[in-house]
Amino acid sequence: MKKKFAVGIDVGGTTAKFGVVDRGGRILEQDRIPTNEHEVVEEFIDDMYEKLMPMIDRVGGVENVAGIGMGAPNGNIYSGTIEYAPNLKWKGIIPIADLMEKKFGLTTRLTNDANAAAMGEMMYGCAKNMKHFITITLGTGVGSGIVIDGKIVVGHDGFAGELGHTIIRAGGRLHKSTGLLGSLEAYASATGVRETAIEMLTEHPEAESILRNYRINELTSEAVYDSAMQGDTIANRIFEFTGQILGESLANFIMFSSPEAIVLFGGLTKAGTLLLHPTRKHMEANLLPIFQNKVKLLFSELKEADAAILGASALIWKLKT
Repeated sequence: MKKKFAVGIDVGGTTAKFGVVDRGGRILEQDRIPTNEHEVVEEFIDDMYEKLMPMIDRVGGVENVAGIGMGAPNGNIYSGTIEYAPNLKWKGIIPIADLMEKKFGLTTRLTNDANAAAMGEMMYGCAKNMKHFITITLGTGVGSGIVIDGKIVVGHDGFAGELGHTIIRAGGRLHKSTGLLGSLEAYASATGVRETAIEMLTEHPEAESILRNYRINELTSEAVYDSAMQGDTIANRIFEFTGQILGESLANFIMFSSPEAIVLFGGLTKAGTLLLHPTRKHMEANLLPIFQNKVKLLFSELKEADAAILGASALIWKLKT
């Protein structure tokens, strides 16, 4: 008999979310624990075991679970290690898959968080049955997962597909975490939208804007969206500029892998057509004719709160089938 369930774990910089998922993509139970309160990974795994094992027992125990899938920053699918993740307390190379297997007695597979999101779209989302697509996560940063011929592109070392760190404006805006100049993430993330807002307000001191009512620490992508919805000119320009940068980048990505679709996911997509329209316009304008009007630009259909768990669990089903 096929095992009916898999565990999905999303390891974030502050919180790890996890749940038990059936083959149809239904999350039976889920919970979360902090990650930044554990100085060593073994303590984190002990805490995880205490919360997760009773959930596993309630679906029939480890005998009824196919395995544990994990998505984590700098997760290496080949080695099962988290390697030098800048937003985690555990430094160096952490053999987390091996440690989890020993603790739970279950096969454990690891990949980076963006690739896990692509897995989730392929199994349960709007990319179901697609063999060629790219996911772009627009959150605090810009993550990506590239699927070609139904397989995630991971490269020779497990770290391929970092489209958010590709350079879209040579010598452009400083990305404070990486030191790169002009990367996509510096512009098309929620953090990037905030930086664009600060720049535009500074460069156009004569222009009236609702955004001037916000203190600097209150100036967020959500504030820009709220202002744009009220017809604020600068706020709308911010989304036009962000869409231009993102659209130009997507054109490059399309001419690289010729996907059927690009799936956008993450908090910034809540801007809806404010972001989608300029992105599509500039994407199409920067494509060779042979690529134009072929690639669907979609928003993810997965519930944001569940997507990371589903994506991680999909890693187990994809390896098992």
